[in-house]
Amino acid sequence: MLKPSGLLLLALAALVPLHACAKDAAPVRAVSVVHRYPHDPKAFTEGLFYDDGYLYEATGEYDGAGVRKVRLETGEIVQQRPVPQGYFGEGIIFAGPYLLQLTWQQGTGFLYDRNTFELKGTLRYPGEGWALTRDATHLYMSDGTPVIRVLDPETFKPTGSITVTDGGVPVQQVNELEWVKGVIYANVWQTNRIARIDPKTGHVIDWLDLSALAAKQPVGNDIDAVLNGIAYDEKHDRLFVTGKRWPNLYEIRIKP
Repeated sequence: MLKPSGLLLLALAALVPLHACAKDAAPVRAVSVVHRYPHDPKAFTEGLFYDDGYLYEATGEYDGAGVRKVRLETGEIVQQRPVPQGYFGEGIIFAGPYLLQLTWQQGTGFLYDRNTFELKGTLRYPGEGWALTRDATHLYMSDGTPVIRVLDPETFKPTGSITVTDGGVPVQQVNELEWVKGVIYANVWQTNRIARIDPKTGHVIDWLDLSALAAKQPVGNDIDAVLNGIAYDEKHDRLFVTGKRWPNLYEIRIKP
């Protein structure tokens, strides 16, 4: 997202205590760092996933937004494509033969060839587009509200929805998504926490606290350089996280 105003920041900051004070709020868990990898410090990370040995990353803002294929170990960009001029790039996921990318407020999704990144078509959707993930049969799309849309992976038509709550309180600003072992992991914009969500109920199972990791980032006063970006390597059971304009990407493990 773009840099918010001071009033908006205060309003967003108030959301976290709401979750913490809610009756029966989900527990908070710590994480440990397993490994650190280089990450492009200019990348305004909006979407991230891992497939067949590579990271796929979408970057945002109106100037310089794009999609890229990245070598995990070195951070080298091995393939990239800019988003069409005038669009604010958002989340990405593979959908059939395509790499599907959302845009923020334009209601337009771009369908790129998943191998060449050649633009093959577009699709339309109502409201904002923030992030995407998938399981074997569905796509999941966030739009900044507590509601995650469930989409058909072939037609991209909505087939249902999931309302994310913690202790009965709707969780606002649900952002980047990742499907991990039957659970939806979600960044919550402008916080240092990741929600682990039961897709059957929408209830937050627990929160992963990455405050210590975020505090180590050399981003100065850049209030947009927030935690955002989750990827999972299913074959090797590795979980990766990063942030907007962070110089590193991390493999993390949830502490018992």
